[in-house]
Amino acid sequence: MRGLASNALTLLIVLLVVAAGLLAWGREQFTGPGPLTQAICVRVERGASLAAVSRALEAQGAITDARIFRIGADYADKADQLKFGAYLVPEGASMAQILDILTRGGQSTCGAEVNLRIGVTQAQVILRELDPATQAYVEVAAFDPAGPAPEAYAAAVADPGLRYRVTVAEGVTSWQIVEALKAAEFLAGTVAAVPPEGTLAPDSYEVERGADRQRLLDEMAARQARVLADLWAARAEGLPYRTPEEALVMASIIEKETGIPDERETVASVFVNRLRQGMRLQTDPTVIYGITRGQGVLGRGLRQSELRARTPWNTYVIDGLPPTPIANPGRASIAAALNPADTRFLFFVADGTGGHTFAETLAEHNRNVARWREIERARGQEAAPGVQGE
Repeated sequence: MRGLASNALTLLIVLLVVAAGLLAWGREQFTGPGPLTQAICVRVERGASLAAVSRALEAQGAITDARIFRIGADYADKADQLKFGAYLVPEGASMAQILDILTRGGQSTCGAEVNLRIGVTQAQVILRELDPATQAYVEVAAFDPAGPAPEAYAAAVADPGLRYRVTVAEGVTSWQIVEALKAAEFLAGTVAAVPPEGTLAPDSYEVERGADRQRLLDEMAARQARVLADLWAARAEGLPYRTPEEALVMASIIEKETGIPDERETVASVFVNRLRQGMRLQTDPTVIYGITRGQGVLGRGLRQSELRARTPWNTYVIDGLPPTPIANPGRASIAAALNPADTRFLFFVADGTGGHTFAETLAEHNRNVARWREIERARGQEAAPGVQGE
């Protein structure tokens, strides 16, 4: 009996050692580097089971054993937390990392995407697809949302997993945004009215196919309201604005005057200094808005008669700020309007590099303007009639 008991104990110890070894091996398989030699896209269908996903992962070479993946998911209490979408799984990802990617949620990180890009000069629908190997998007097709769609787009939209996005550039007008949304076939619903100028946040918005246009505009307005409220609360002291809305008007002018990020606060300082001294702002984008009312691009230079024409927005003939913004400014331009640089500049003019040259005095400004006119003549360009501060 004693020998039998001893043998039984030995067997139990052996079994425990084997079990511990198997457990350690399974843990190593689950948490250790995976077999992928390059990144891949992994798709999780709506309502897909853990068993189906684990088998697909094994077939794609992302994991070595579907059973271990399922056991690990059960142990982590994530077996029923798979999220629908297409996800980028990097080279060498462990089972644990893959499980986290497929259950974390958030937007898809792989596969094809449709992006309605609303820019200052045009709107385009861009169909692009992520190349897992390079982790860079490859453009498949691009077209005007109001025009015919290419065959590649028609084929792509049949995929229920296709992602959709709307991207609004800084400086776009509310009319341009509404017109582009109305032309996008993947959106639905009517728009009650064009939102007030300046009240829509330039940003990137992930949407679903059939998303309501008015609801998307409401989200844009809510984001812009939050940005303005946050930045107004942190504004510098002594600014010549009575309300956040006036600051938004200034931000829209800054947005249209410069595309150079490092210049925004300096451009803001010029206009703030002018307001403080009772000088007219004399900025061409406000004249253009008075002509177009934000409905499209002027597409030509300003005429002297237009600089002299009285409109509510022509800052060559009106005092102070225009009555409304002239575009939808981004966060950086709003921040610049509310925290301008501390300068004594009152003038600026293009410098030929895409930026501007700033001046404190009219004499200095006139010399800068003369240099810019020389650059224009050397390029064979017709001199523009309106130069800020002339």
